[in-house]
Amino acid sequence: MQNLIFILFAVYTLLLFVITGFTSRKANNQTYFTGNRKSPWFIVAYGMIGASLSGVTFMSVPGDVATTQFTYFGVVLGYILGYLTIAYILLPIYYKYNLTSIYEFLGQRIGNSAHKTGSLLFIISRLMGSALRMYLVIFVLQTFVFDSWGIPIWLTASIMIIIIILYTFRGGLKTIVWTDTLQTTFLLTALIVTLVMIFKNLGFSWGEMWTEMKTAGYTKTFNTDWHASNYFLKQIFGGMFITIAMTGLDQDMMQKNLSCRTLKDSQRNMLSFTGILVIVNILFLALGGVLLVYANKNGIDVSQMPTDRIFPELAFNHLGKLASIFFIIGLISAGYSSADGTFTALTTSVCYDLLNIEKRFPNEKTQAWVRRCVHLAISLLFLAVIVIFSSHHNDAIIRIIFMVASYTYGPILGLFAFGIFTKRTIKRHHMIPIIAIAIPVLCYIVASHSQQWLGGYKFGFELLIVNGGLVFLSLLAISEKDEETKKLIKSEKIS
Repeated sequence: MQNLIFILFAVYTLLLFVITGFTSRKANNQTYFTGNRKSPWFIVAYGMIGASLSGVTFMSVPGDVATTQFTYFGVVLGYILGYLTIAYILLPIYYKYNLTSIYEFLGQRIGNSAHKTGSLLFIISRLMGSALRMYLVIFVLQTFVFDSWGIPIWLTASIMIIIIILYTFRGGLKTIVWTDTLQTTFLLTALIVTLVMIFKNLGFSWGEMWTEMKTAGYTKTFNTDWHASNYFLKQIFGGMFITIAMTGLDQDMMQKNLSCRTLKDSQRNMLSFTGILVIVNILFLALGGVLLVYANKNGIDVSQMPTDRIFPELAFNHLGKLASIFFIIGLISAGYSSADGTFTALTTSVCYDLLNIEKRFPNEKTQAWVRRCVHLAISLLFLAVIVIFSSHHNDAIIRIIFMVASYTYGPILGLFAFGIFTKRTIKRHHMIPIIAIAIPVLCYIVASHSQQWLGGYKFGFELLIVNGGLVFLSLLAISEKDEETKKLIKSEKIS
């Protein structure tokens, strides 16, 4: 079995390099950063499915059904509201300002301090989030394959990261737009094949399977206890703002959208992507219930098993060789999609937001050299996060990722809200990074003691909203009307 997995890994990697060969021809800096703004919107929409799902959705969402049932569906409903906000509020702004890095908007609207703060928060959050997503994939490969070969986890991670460096190094975004389509295809194939195989094995119709899931208590969708972290309104509004923050205010996801030719194409991409992603997330929730029914019918005890391991355990040890093959294909796809776009996005953010590469290094060859150095540095940091986290894996990773996002994307949400919805100016710019640190620390303290301080209330995804809202109010407190607004008000009073 291990030899077969190695062959699948090698063949899949070869396919990525074939795509890279076509997409990196005559590549330059603009190819790397923007895809020359010629990406077909339907290819971007389809490819973004794989980038959004990653290993987290592939394993944590089905596994979490064992403890939270179908309540994640509330978050999925929130996704719809979030993606509509991105399509009709954020994308028009990004195209209006002709941005390469979306955090350039903060610089133009608020000032350099906001620009640097927003970019640094993104770099920290995306580095952590994507590394944890990729770690989940590496963890499974390590547990079921490479441990038996005596290969340490740091070497497994290093091999995968070196491969990603090689196929993204020249073509950058243009390459990723097309490799994402391959990754999406294999992820969805693994999902559908697994569902079909279990239904065939149990001999159930969909109606019979639903009855089994309902009887076992897996189909509970809306938690009406407002104290609970997965209360349905928290899930919906949390999902909405997580989408706005982790997609609409995320350079990785928006960089692909901005590679489309026009705003209208980008909006078509976002709306198509939304519809497909909602359906796919519902299928992954259904997969979680189906896996648990299969385990119950076959006397497999998963009650003491970490939720992230339920799907791989059943795929490798109980569903047969074919299921293992498709699981590995999907898993490898998820691993690559967790990191490749992140390397490019973080490199873009460092080059444009922190180094101001076009003004500081006018020569394109120098820009290319700086870009490559940054790309390699990001890769090493990525590897470091994976290795460090490998000894602290004790929870469903989807919850850890959203927890990290609640604290790091909250200030980004507050900064963009201030820039978009007010016309006020900030004079004390040195206060912006202080606020961006102080508010998440305050939120962490409150969330840690909320059950004692707030009558049993437990924060969930809505912590991101609280975090962003407090940053927004803090920015309002240190702002004032700009000079043009003051002059307008003064002239109106005189008249």
